[in-house]
Amino acid sequence: MYAIVRCGGRQAKVSVGDVLNVDLVAGEVGSTVSLPTVLVVNEGDVTTEAGRFEVSAEILGMVKGPKISILKYKNKTGYKKRQGHRQRYTQVKVTGINQA
Repeated sequence: MYAIVRCGGRQAKVSVGDVLNVDLVAGEVGSTVSLPTVLVVNEGDVTTEAGRFEVSAEILGMVKGPKISILKYKNKTGYKKRQGHRQRYTQVKVTGINQA
């Protein structure tokens, strides 16, 4: 059994025991969050009724994504600007896909 969940403007395919990084979620390590479902597949049966299923996940901690380097440069003017960014994510582990 697996589900397609919506998290942070993206969709991810998850099953019980999967660990995934989602956009920053308020909560402490060890607390449980609920992810909204889009689609559930159970032994070949596809269910698109999102309200019938609930995906629960446990927060494992906060992680950072890869470093992104940004360089702006203009020719003949001596303008150079260098900047970096690392997106922060919440790492969650899916604990169950239950009928509501």
